[in-house]
Amino acid sequence: MAEVTAELLSEWGFDTTVHEVETGRPNVIARLAGEGPTLLLNGHLDTVGVDGMTVDPFAATVENGRLVGRGSCDMKGGVAALLAAARRLAETGPRPNLIVALTADEEYASIGMADFVAQLDTAVDLALVCEPTSLRVMPAHKGFVWLEVDFRGRAAHGSRPDIGIDAIRHAGLYLAALDRYSEELRQRPAHPLLQHGSFHAGTISGGSAESVYPDRCTLLIERRPMPRERSEDVVSDFSSVLEALSSREPSLDATLRKTLERPGSEVAIDGRLVQGLLAAAADEGTPAGVEGMTAWVDAALLNEAGIPAVCYGPGSIEQAHTVDEWIDVEEIRVCARVLERFARSLV
Repeated sequence: MAEVTAELLSEWGFDTTVHEVETGRPNVIARLAGEGPTLLLNGHLDTVGVDGMTVDPFAATVENGRLVGRGSCDMKGGVAALLAAARRLAETGPRPNLIVALTADEEYASIGMADFVAQLDTAVDLALVCEPTSLRVMPAHKGFVWLEVDFRGRAAHGSRPDIGIDAIRHAGLYLAALDRYSEELRQRPAHPLLQHGSFHAGTISGGSAESVYPDRCTLLIERRPMPRERSEDVVSDFSSVLEALSSREPSLDATLRKTLERPGSEVAIDGRLVQGLLAAAADEGTPAGVEGMTAWVDAALLNEAGIPAVCYGPGSIEQAHTVDEWIDVEEIRVCARVLERFARSLV
């Protein structure tokens, strides 16, 4: 995908480079001079895996107006739309200064976007991330914090409750204690687009056999914080619940640590980026509306770097990662027209 898209962009007159962030994980960065502000068009080139799919993952068949296959919705449809807009903008003005960034690894650790931001040597005024939003403008999404809680018990024969300490039981007690915290999150003031923060238990593992007290249990938790919520506060909240439980369960021995975090993100609804996109969509006869993004995306890293970024793209997030992933081809065409109109309105 990097080779194909880089070749296309070069043919259209973009100054194009392919940079391997890690072996086999390339970014494609393309630039084209214009007038006025600099607009970044972004999409990611990676997809999730194909296990369990009920359609041919890579056939890219079109059935009843739907493009079917892995990545069609998340997010080759968005990449196609931004590339179509980029080509039209390259052919004739007016146009702003353009940067097309097609990045690697969004589906896991976002090393592609992190590298792009770190290497960026040009001021960028506005950014559009063409994730699947059903052609809605999405200026906000939650972040995530991954936590690992390691419970240590004492192995013993199942007939010896006097010496065995059940690490799995302690993990269960901790999950039950977190119910009150979950209710507290729902009682906090609601975000106008995202409502409330949340968390869930991702995996739990421990024990060795039915007849043995488990000496270890590991619980992995994901917390979805709101924009401007600090990860330190998230860790503190979960630690406080663990400490309170420990005071009631003297045999409990547990360690909590953060393994990965990504910030939430939002830009002002009344700003140039959101309002300009809404106007462009309306002019194309496809009123967009404003909604919150349910998934975490690379727009957060752009906003964190001081580059206002929103999500706008074809396809529904409900189709992303599914066993029969598809996208409406007409939405790709509409998105390309809106992107082109918005870009020209900046000059």
